[in-house]
Amino acid sequence: MPITALAFDLDGTLVDSIADLARAANLARADLGLAPLEVATVESYVGDGAASLVARTLANDYAAEFTGTSSQKEAMARFDTHYKQGLKIATEFYPAVQETLHTLHQRGYPLAIVTNKPERFTLPLLALLGIHEHFDCVVAGDTLPQKKPSAEPLLHVADKLGVPPGEMLMVGDSKNDLLAARAAGSPVVMVDYGYGENVADMAADAVISNFGELLDVIEQLKL
Repeated sequence: MPITALAFDLDGTLVDSIADLARAANLARADLGLAPLEVATVESYVGDGAASLVARTLANDYAAEFTGTSSQKEAMARFDTHYKQGLKIATEFYPAVQETLHTLHQRGYPLAIVTNKPERFTLPLLALLGIHEHFDCVVAGDTLPQKKPSAEPLLHVADKLGVPPGEMLMVGDSKNDLLAARAAGSPVVMVDYGYGENVADMAADAVISNFGELLDVIEQLKL
């Protein structure tokens, strides 16, 4: 299959942001008189957007959902404040990400971000990271009515980039990325260093352990 464009998840795929997410979540908990959570616990709650993260970290329960209770709204406001003040304290690129994105950009591939992170965090973080100019389209968790694992974000990006969904490669680290790609009819490559679990068992088109391997995978998928 020809690969004519690429879409990337952000957290857990391009950048390791868990320390800053956990910091903001724990500061929000502290504001509400709650004890801090382990970073690994917060990591297990990541992937479905900020509202889900806040609901889960507030209750310390993966099954918790954001329903708009007064305590959840307060926790959300506190999280927003703390995270906006520290979007890039410890957040950093995974190895080979910057070089690979630059190479793909130089080769003329249209590139996009498809993340469940809200726009109010995504756009400033991309600017702070200095990579916003690489991307022709950015779809955050609240850009459209639906977010991953829905196909809608990927179909929207493919339409914006003017490519068939089957020629747009999704690169991510979680089940939501794979499900969204499959629903859109897009090929998908998973990274095994991010926040997702059991990545090797997800039947992706390829699994990589270093972002730089993506260039070889693209060539292989063309065959």
